[in-house]
Formats: sequence, structure tokens, C-alpha cells
Amino acid sequence: MTPTSVIAEINQKLKTAFGQLAEWFAAPEDLRRYRPANSGWTIDEILEHVALTNHYLLILIEKGTNKALKNAHGLDLATELAARQSVRARLDEIGRPGAFTWMRPNHMAPGGLKSGPEVAATLQQQLQQCQAVLGRLPNGEGVLHRINMTVNELGKMDVYDFVYFLAKHAERHLAQIVGVATEYQARRR
Repeated sequence: MTPTSVIAEINQKLKTAFGQLAEWFAAPEDLRRYRPANSGWTIDEILEHVALTNHYLLILIEKGTNKALKNAHGLDLATELAARQSVRARLDEIGRPGAFTWMRPNHMAPGGLKSGPEVAATLQQQLQQCQAVLGRLPNGEGVLHRINMTVNELGKMDVYDFVYFLAKHAERHLAQIVGVATEYQARRR
């Protein structure tokens, strides 16, 4: 894949996932606050968790972007692009709940500190930040720095794969939200 097609694919994943997340803020409050029978998170809590996780992922993505751009002066981009090995198949597992076991750090647990509109605004800003990162790496520069990811034992990933991971994490929690909404609807019958 060319850098342009990789960026386009990631951008589409981001727009789709963040667009679907945004739609849940319009759901009725009783649905968003429904706690599933397994004592899992409410939809509001899931949305907050996604925003919290994105915050920490974006810190790493921004640092990685800056390092990749610095590396562009000392590394041969064409050689690095030719040698790129994405962990895409394993990244796609991130979007599927139950595909692997991993316990999120406590600082990524929702605490109810932000209102729904604040979380929605944060997610919108995070989408724009991801798109800005991709815009700063238009020629494949994202392959010039790798960041370690312990989730699902992914190991070292380039900046493009890290942004893709962020989108897949959102997809994972969108599936979780649908599960909560389905349970809510079933209990109301």
C-alpha cells in the first residue's frame, strides 16, 4: 500500500468510528445510564473511557510523530517504506471484544468527571488531532518511528499503525455499546 492509501484508509476508519461514537450522545439519558446485568460500564462510561484512552494514546502518537519527522532527515524513507511490516491483522483483533485478554490501566477507567457534552467535544477534538497527525505525515514519514504497544502483545508499531490502533479501540467499544443497548432494549420488553 502507498502512504496515501494507508492514510486514506486510517482516516476513513477514524471518521466512521468517531461518527458512530458521536451518535450515542443523542441517545436517551436512561439508555446511556443503563448499567448492564454484568455490572459493566454504562454507555456514558464507555464513551468517557474511549476519550480517556485516546488522550493517553495521542500523547504517544504526538511524540512518535515528532520523532518520525526528525528521523526523516537521517533515514532513507523509500527504504523504510519498502521494509514496512504492519501488524494489521493483529490490529484488527483490537476491534473485536473478547478477541484477547487485557486489563486496562486504572487511569483509563471512567470517573464521571466530565459531562456528556464535554466528552463529545473531547472526542471531536481528538478526531481532529488524529487527522492533523496524518496530515503531518503525508509521504510515509509515519514509518520512521516505532512505538511499543503491550496490548495483545503487538510490540513495536509505526505511527500509522498506532493511529489505526486508536480507531480499532473505538470500534471495540462501539461493539460494547451496542451490546449494552441491546440488553437495555430486551429488558424493557
